[in-house]
Amino acid sequence: MSAARDPRPLAGEPVSLDLLNTRWMHEGTMRDLLTDTDGLAVWLAANRLDFPASGAVLRHTLQARDALTAVVDGSLAEGAAGLDAVLAHGRVRLTLTAQGQGESPEFSDPSWGPAWLAARDYLELLRSAPDRIRGCAHESCILHFFDTSRNGTRRWCSMAGCGNRAKASRHYARHTKGD
Repeated sequence: MSAARDPRPLAGEPVSLDLLNTRWMHEGTMRDLLTDTDGLAVWLAANRLDFPASGAVLRHTLQARDALTAVVDGSLAEGAAGLDAVLAHGRVRLTLTAQGQGESPEFSDPSWGPAWLAARDYLELLRSAPDRIRGCAHESCILHFFDTSRNGTRRWCSMAGCGNRAKASRHYARHTKGD
């Protein structure tokens, strides 16, 4: 059986930010993909994570999302303990393969897999380019993205969505000032 269609306005970000983006605003109301295991199945499929959409995986994934929200929207110092608690459930095993150095994640319990992978991904983003982890600049948007633009100046989760709304709002403000 295939997973349902992903209803989120922004998907395909690195797995840590994609987990944050399981909450979004739609017409002034917060939506949440992870209210049940069906939504979890959609998120797992979107990120090509081969784990069962079980209650335990959902609980651990929600714990990781809360921890990521604390560090991304709050502060690293205040949110570190929550993320560390998720990371405590796994580790990276280094290997040597025919292609050279390899890595394979190991989990204390497989139901921690998606949560741990999202937490580890965030650490990788912090290591590679912490200044490229961004929240959308639109005041009513809560989505996050990893800025891959050449000059690092992306402001919107989507130019077609939030970027266009901001431009339209500025245009409207300019043309109604004279009235």
